[in-house]
Amino acid sequence: MGGGRRTAEATHLDIPALSYVMRAGNTVSGVSRAMPAVASLGSLASNTAMSTAEPTPRLPTNRKPRASSQARIAQILASARELLADAGVSGLSIYSVAERAAIPPSSVYHFFASVPALLEALTADIHAAFRASLQQPVEHDALCCWRDLSRLIEHRMLAIYQDDAAARQLILAQHGLAEVTQADRQHDIELAGLMQVLFERHFELPVLPSEVDVFALAMELGDRVYARSVHLHGTITPRMAEEGMRVFDAYLGLYLPPFLPKRAAPI
Repeated sequence: MGGGRRTAEATHLDIPALSYVMRAGNTVSGVSRAMPAVASLGSLASNTAMSTAEPTPRLPTNRKPRASSQARIAQILASARELLADAGVSGLSIYSVAERAAIPPSSVYHFFASVPALLEALTADIHAAFRASLQQPVEHDALCCWRDLSRLIEHRMLAIYQDDAAARQLILAQHGLAEVTQADRQHDIELAGLMQVLFERHFELPVLPSEVDVFALAMELGDRVYARSVHLHGTITPRMAEEGMRVFDAYLGLYLPPFLPKRAAPI
């Protein structure tokens, strides 16, 4: 009934006349027959108003240049890396990053709404370095067996861990941040795919199980050994680095035969 009153006002109907029509039915069915006529008049008035209304002018938007935004993001991430190296994850906040970068906190919030969002971006940045290590050239003639390639890959990744305190803090340290851990695992799946492609470029791989990501699990197991070393010693010691590589090779060895056929030339 309230909708009927609003429609009558919108179309300038005579209220007493409408009341008479409503009373004439004096039943629910009478009201239901009267309402479509009122609704159609309301639709006509609404359509007329929409057709005569002037379009709202679109205001110009002031977007920052892409290069400027990327430079500011790089500045924020560099400052976050320094704080991670100095104080670990617990010493990181939006305000501490802003202070280190010498910019207003609002500038950090503009790109990263929270500390977990900032840490996820750092994790992606770290994994970009891991991806680059897998895309570096490999001397095919220097490979005698697949374990030579395995060791080369692990040495490259260990070098990143050793040189980047942020990588050790985010991937190997016990910070308890579920968002970062989940992001790391998603990146590991991508790295595992690149690693398998690299192996297939130089060796003829057997058929691997589809329900198990062999290379991703091998990386994760090796990282657990490196994480143990960081927890005990604050860094990856040479002995624990060796143990991590042995764990990596041992798991791959469950699916790769000791003498994997080497390709005549990389594909």
